[in-house]
Amino acid sequence: MSVTPLNEAEELFFRSLMRLSITLPRTLGDDLERSCGLNATEYRVLMHLSEAPGQQLRMSDLADRTGMSPSRITRVIDNMAETGLVEKRQGSDDGRSTLATLTKGGLATLRRAYPDHLRSVRRSVFDHLAREETLEIGPVLSRLAKAVDALNPPMARPAGQRNKRQSGPTSRRTVKPRR
Repeated sequence: MSVTPLNEAEELFFRSLMRLSITLPRTLGDDLERSCGLNATEYRVLMHLSEAPGQQLRMSDLADRTGMSPSRITRVIDNMAETGLVEKRQGSDDGRSTLATLTKGGLATLRRAYPDHLRSVRRSVFDHLAREETLEIGPVLSRLAKAVDALNPPMARPAGQRNKRQSGPTSRRTVKPRR
């Protein structure tokens, strides 16, 4: 089977996208660490919990949303629970699910971190794009993200590989925390 090589424009696009997928999360994460002491993983967890109904999620859902494996999200939540940012509790009477819940302290931390994170996102991304470019590129990147997600849906992954794909800030919304 023959595969068509990338043309010059495709090569530039793909290499730039790959570079951005490495450098942008690193830059945003470093800025978060410096400004408020949170790492990017902790920020994503707090963000997703703040957006969830009741500010809580089943651990498996939180793993999916953050792109982490079940064992990794468990370690992260355990560490965050020790610092009072989240609580971990049984989610059902039969004990088969566990919930991660945002605490008041976790929400306060997210609210303090949000302006610095937003400033970093603007400085790293949007200060370099015209509004028209954002309007054009946003839908294109969204369509590409959905196409890649469809190539590797959660149910089609082998057992034990459910949450292995990586997820960076470019694939998640940067939103203002709910009050």
